[in-house]
Amino acid sequence: MTTITASTEGVRVSVLTEYQPEYSSPYQSHFVFSYRIRIENHSDNTVQLQRRKWIIFDSNATVREIEGEGVVGLTPILEPGESHEYISGCSLKSSIGKMTGSYVMERLVDGKKFRVKIPEFGLIAPFRLN
Repeated sequence: MTTITASTEGVRVSVLTEYQPEYSSPYQSHFVFSYRIRIENHSDNTVQLQRRKWIIFDSNATVREIEGEGVVGLTPILEPGESHEYISGCSLKSSIGKMTGSYVMERLVDGKKFRVKIPEFGLIAPFRLN
């Protein structure tokens, strides 16, 4: 497993993915992946994650966009040097896809909102790599 990382305005986002064979049904075109996200605040300011936007690409040419408040029901506040980690998942109709997106963060000192890039990462069932 490889970790993919991107930084925006001192906020680093790292992603680690894993195929979930026990929840997948390849013969029914149902492929489930989990992803672990780590958000680290390397800036000098306290920030709060407010919103997320995901763009999910399936190799069968399906594209989905998902937007909403927070992550897994939380809007974490990160002081300088702090991090927040969570696990979520995604299902695809094919064994290969990818995701990318962004978080809307707010700098608490002045209310400035800014977008933090979530790096693009692949969702590939291991049996496709042979």
